[in-house]
Amino acid sequence: MNNRRSFITGIKSTKLSLKEKIFIKKYKPWGVILFSRNINNIKQTLALTSSIRKIFKDKKYPILIDQEGGRVNRLKNIITSKNLTSKFFGEKYLKNRKEFEFIYTMFINKTSFLLRSIGVNINTIPLLDLRVKGSSNIIGDRSFSSDPKVVSKIGDYCIKYFHKNGVGTVIKHIPGHGLAKVDSHYFTPTVTKKENFLSKKDFFPFKKKKSFFAMTAHIIFNKIDHKNVATHSKVIINMIRKKIGFRNIIISDDLSMKSLKGTLKENTIKTFNAGCNLALHCNGNFKEMEIVGKNSPIVNKFITKKTSEFYKILS
Repeated sequence: MNNRRSFITGIKSTKLSLKEKIFIKKYKPWGVILFSRNINNIKQTLALTSSIRKIFKDKKYPILIDQEGGRVNRLKNIITSKNLTSKFFGEKYLKNRKEFEFIYTMFINKTSFLLRSIGVNINTIPLLDLRVKGSSNIIGDRSFSSDPKVVSKIGDYCIKYFHKNGVGTVIKHIPGHGLAKVDSHYFTPTVTKKENFLSKKDFFPFKKKKSFFAMTAHIIFNKIDHKNVATHSKVIINMIRKKIGFRNIIISDDLSMKSLKGTLKENTIKTFNAGCNLALHCNGNFKEMEIVGKNSPIVNKFITKKTSEFYKILS
């Protein structure tokens, strides 16, 4: 992996600035994540992703996007997907399984085609959080269902068909964001349910998933670890490994979110100390990018091994 560091960075605009090129060459992030601010059209975005890969001389270099459909649509400058929410697919799954399979497969195929057209090879879906009445609307129609079994089954389908299309997936927000009553972009959610309840409900959809990547929740589960959000909790990362059984690469949620209360440097170090493999930083703020870059270790053998397993699905 040529001394890459264990973090994923956002960038500011539709092409790399000179500062960003120097930063990428110096810190060698494991991956880059794109947002709507980076995307005007297919040609421009492909030129951007190609310029990133050229630095690494790696045609399979990880470039991520958060393209769920519905209101989370980073490709909004290219395509609309307003009605294609996870809730829509979840309801379709319950009403008519054959119709669901046809429409959802088409959705995945078309999304994958578009992502490959712009040079993206990882999509940060499926969202496996439950839809819970009375919780923050940050999940809402982004969830397939309030039924853990339905969420789990659609999640398996999503991972399988994106892999068939040569696109990696990121299950999120492990071990489950559904019970959060506030939005972790701005506040720290605390979940008070006991582990036994959570294991049957919120944690259930994340079990036995074949995704190469999982993204953590910035949530405190106070009956398991009353001090730390999942991202910073050794106890919860250990539980994700042993009880939920996720064996692949664990990525933090965005370290610039307000749910995390320490300095960015502290939050980056705590992310690795807890057992996350990669730190995610999204906003493209250059000073912050440098802090995350400096405090992210060189990728280890585990990340290198798992990355090469992921590379095998890429065409």
